[in-house]
Amino acid sequence: MNYVEVVGYIAMVLLAVSFLFKDIKKLRVFNTVGCLSFVAYGLLLGAYPIVIVNAFIATVNVIQLAQMRKSEAEVS
Repeated sequence: MNYVEVVGYIAMVLLAVSFLFKDIKKLRVFNTVGCLSFVAYGLLLGAYPIVIVNAFIATVNVIQLAQMRKSEAEVS
């Protein structure tokens, strides 16, 4: 097993584990880290469809986390 495969397996585990969380904030954080790992994996492979879709999903997660933080601050 080479280091590229290791990055792919780490990304896969992070993404899969993210869906086990009931807390949406934890889900999005783990999902973001998993997506960014898949971005790295895709870049190492030169597989740009993997890079594009995971960069998009990571961006959506970051935006959603920022909106959650903003709404939590407004409540406080």
